[in-house]
Amino acid sequence: MAASSKKVLEVFVSRIPWTIASKEMKEYFGQFGQVKRCFLPFDKETGFHRGFCWVGFSSEEGLNNALQKDPHVIEGAKLQVQRNRRPFEGQKSNKDGNFD
Repeated sequence: MAASSKKVLEVFVSRIPWTIASKEMKEYFGQFGQVKRCFLPFDKETGFHRGFCWVGFSSEEGLNNALQKDPHVIEGAKLQVQRNRRPFEGQKSNKDGNFD
């Protein structure tokens, strides 16, 4: 199955304004490289996203490009972007899939 030594090409992004949707996150991070996946979890009670997401890249180059930029600003808000060391294994959907 999946090897634990496989590199994780994801960033964890926090401090996302509530007005931003997954589509905008994919578009923004797409400037650094091809985005393979973007998971922006929502709060079932409020209907708003929870202010953080995971963005997965197709290449290490895209990941490194995103990590080199500082600050990341969307709609005037400075995002906090960190390398994700372990693959996100939360809710799985047929659309997103795993990093294989």
